[in-house]
Amino acid sequence: MGKNIILTGFMGTGKSSIGTKLAERLNREFVDMDREIEKLTGMTISQLFRRYGEVRFRSEEKLMAKKLAGKRDLVVATGGGVVLDQENIQVLRENGIVVCLVADPEEIFQRVSRKKGTRPLLKKNLTVDDIIAMLEERKPFYENADYVVETSGRSIDSVVDDIINRLSQESGVL
Repeated sequence: MGKNIILTGFMGTGKSSIGTKLAERLNREFVDMDREIEKLTGMTISQLFRRYGEVRFRSEEKLMAKKLAGKRDLVVATGGGVVLDQENIQVLRENGIVVCLVADPEEIFQRVSRKKGTRPLLKKNLTVDDIIAMLEERKPFYENADYVVETSGRSIDSVVDDIINRLSQESGVL
């Protein structure tokens, strides 16, 4: 039984799509924290934000981090803001390796622009400068990862290969 692989990173960096493929390749269960919170609350993340606000969502996120940290052999895609609470990362790191996915702000903009309605922290007139500002604010949190992997201009398979190669050098992970 190996440690969990925890994928962090800003929205639109590929956590869910890369996590799905990584879990498939490693024959592990894939868990998307946001989808798990939706199942638990019976609401979409957007509905949860609208009805109860960010504080409630972050509380649900913290509970989910604790729950998942008690499991093994998972590939977990976190929400983009999970890193804002260091307790979440500490709990997830107890039984996991944290891999932060990064991408260029312009590419993130293109990716998230297709899904604006499903991302509660994005304003309607989102600009690349807004993304740059949010990335800068979160930079110290993302840099706290065990590994940082660039996803810009790369295929999902290429990123998954990169993650597997890095983790194969880490004892107890794979």
